Amino acid sequence: MPFTTFFSPSPACQQLLLIFSASFVILCQGYVGINYGTQFSASPSADQVVALLRRQSITNIRLYDANGTILQALAHTGIQVMVTVPNTELLSVGQSNASAVNWVNTNVLAYLPATNITAICVGTEVLTTDPNAALVLVPAMKYLRVALLASNLSANIKISTSNDASLILDSFPPSQAYFNKSLTSSILVPMLDFLNSTGSFFMLNIYCYDIYKKSNGVILLDYALLNPITPDNVVTDSNTLFQYHNLFDAVLDACYFALAQLKYSTLPVVISEAGWPSGGDSSDKEATDENASTFISNLIAHVLNNSGTPKRPHTTVSMYIMELFNEDLKVSSASAKNYGLFNGSTLHPIYSLRLSNAGPLLANDTTTQLYCLAKSGASQDELQIALDWACGIGRANCTAIQPGQLCYEPDTVQAHASYAFNNYYQKNNRVSGSCDFNGVATISTTNPSTGVCMYPGSSSNGTSNLTSANTMANFTSGNSTNLTTADGNSNNTSSSTSLLYGISSFSLSPFHILFSLLVVLSFTSLF
Repeated sequence: MPFTTFFSPSPACQQLLLIFSASFVILCQGYVGINYGTQFSASPSADQVVALLRRQSITNIRLYDANGTILQALAHTGIQVMVTVPNTELLSVGQSNASAVNWVNTNVLAYLPATNITAICVGTEVLTTDPNAALVLVPAMKYLRVALLASNLSANIKISTSNDASLILDSFPPSQAYFNKSLTSSILVPMLDFLNSTGSFFMLNIYCYDIYKKSNGVILLDYALLNPITPDNVVTDSNTLFQYHNLFDAVLDACYFALAQLKYSTLPVVISEAGWPSGGDSSDKEATDENASTFISNLIAHVLNNSGTPKRPHTTVSMYIMELFNEDLKVSSASAKNYGLFNGSTLHPIYSLRLSNAGPLLANDTTTQLYCLAKSGASQDELQIALDWACGIGRANCTAIQPGQLCYEPDTVQAHASYAFNNYYQKNNRVSGSCDFNGVATISTTNPSTGVCMYPGSSSNGTSNLTSANTMANFTSGNSTNLTTADGNSNNTSSSTSLLYGISSFSLSPFHILFSLLVVLSFTSLF
């Protein structure tokens, strides 16, 4: 029974509950987002970039500035956006409350509530790269906080700043790690106080590739890539006896220990940048497509399984992948220009990922095949209605399940519905919500192909059709992130699907046909 049946909170109490709920979600639910930099010669439009994000089911994005064109394109998508005060603007924002108010008005308020801005990153690696700006970092964060308070946005928009892992000294073993003491009392402690008191989080950039490369062979490649390692290669912290199976956990725990040393052991940590380059110069021998794919695939799986680290087991961690596109115009090393997942000119993946149990996240960029199949045990009547919709209004290609065609057998509603559902799902590039069909479909990693009947899978080249996917939202909405194995067994009710409209000719009463048409019309009338 709904909670409100017993308790109807006052408006003031409702506001407090909303604030608490928002904070709880931020702290307790991990996510995988992506960084979006624009220092590249390719020029995809903002709408193309946002369409790519939506096709890939990316729910969180971090911008390195507050680009108005991108923010406008992100409107009404629900994607959570972190905007950034660039280091070049930090001195201005940190000088007065008026400057901070102007920045918030121009770069945040102007896009709310259509664009879902949830955080402001104040500078990038300021403490290790920009000593002059570091002096005004905390004042800038406080001024921005005051500006948000004045607009009643402080509960919805968090403020933090990204930090390079080099800020942590003596990081191995992790239990000995501590923050650079020259910055501790003057900047770090006031900053951590601010983050803690405002319910925010500490942001850390972890570049396992750079750490691996600088180790000159001391660190094993598999350890850096989060690959399985032999027991002999597991690294043990001699002080805590914690065992480390990968470099990422060791660096993150070093951060946790450094925070604990300053009495901030409960402060959440968000990984603001993590990735592996797919290319570089002659010195970047391990910057390859294969290694980039391995690292990102392993890291996503590691983050989403909520296993945590030896110091903070089962603690959810959120992270932003470095990054959406290669940035060939970036003034940096050759490898730093090659962290992108997608080609900015074609919007195609630079390499394929090997993901499992990640739901629709980056589903177009994975060699794990995903299929949309009819649920075992679903009502035959409900399946038939959904089948009629998919082959008719949904415009799935149902040619293969016509009499005499390759996927006609087995001639059952269950089998034909699975083929039609999957065709619709693949045609719409596995957009979130396109595999539910009013609860009678589910996503599966099991290939249902048999003999000459081949189901299109993750390698499908179907053109994305966000419009038709969104039109289907009320009919197909549901939790499409739960990967289950659909049971291919079904009863032997005969079916012969019409090529043009997808209306079955197997024994149906006039009432059944009328009911089916009325249900389909009721769905389409919603739009």
